[in-house]
Amino acid sequence: MRKIVDLNCDMGEGFGHWSYGDAPDEDLMAVISSANVATGFHAGDPNSMNRVAGLAKAHGVGLGAHPAYNDLQGFGRRKIDAADDELVNDILYQVGALREFGRRHDVPLQHVKPHGALYMEAARNEDLSRHLVETLQATAPDLILFCMGAAITHEVARRHSHPVVREFYSDREYGADGMIVFTRKGAQMDPEQIAQKCLRACREGVVETVDGKDIKVEFESICFHSDTPGALEIGRAIRKTLTENGIAIAPAADVLAQSNS
Repeated sequence: MRKIVDLNCDMGEGFGHWSYGDAPDEDLMAVISSANVATGFHAGDPNSMNRVAGLAKAHGVGLGAHPAYNDLQGFGRRKIDAADDELVNDILYQVGALREFGRRHDVPLQHVKPHGALYMEAARNEDLSRHLVETLQATAPDLILFCMGAAITHEVARRHSHPVVREFYSDREYGADGMIVFTRKGAQMDPEQIAQKCLRACREGVVETVDGKDIKVEFESICFHSDTPGALEIGRAIRKTLTENGIAIAPAADVLAQSNS
């Protein structure tokens, strides 16, 4: 049974006067332990990055970059065919931007988590994952990389001895291959059912797939999405259920340190 887990959510997913999340970042920040901050390519801008970095500092939340395909109109959920080097340079550009805002607020950058279609592409593309990991090792060797346990990204990171955290997706369905079933718009969900799904995963290490079968899942962090309808209630239900059952919530760096000790 997992005794400690990170709880992460996407933040700053707006642009200028527009916002995309189902709940204010300020409210969500009080629930989570790690924040994935939009870095401008799918959402976010310098002002939102600065604001969310300050919120992370105030709440003691791990700050993470959430880089995406250069697809503002499509919210980073459309695959862009580009060379691996070009994509990794885009990621590095976005990571660097948020890292500077973190420095401004005296909060270190804890992790990087590719967004949307880029996350799913890296999960299946060994060359892209390897190029990303090697670049992180050259520029930020302590920066934790978030991915699914079933992703090739996890295997590549472990092979290169790069810090990596596996995610469990609370508000997404799983396929038989252990990968999440990609959806463009989340449906309304029962927060208590999602919380029980997370509790079962922590206790038993399994999740039910879309075809009704249980598969094993290993993870250090639980993710829910700020654009899922009822996101704040979902986050609160997960946190309440886990803590009431003796499972602590802590930033990914602390969870990883304890898992490796």
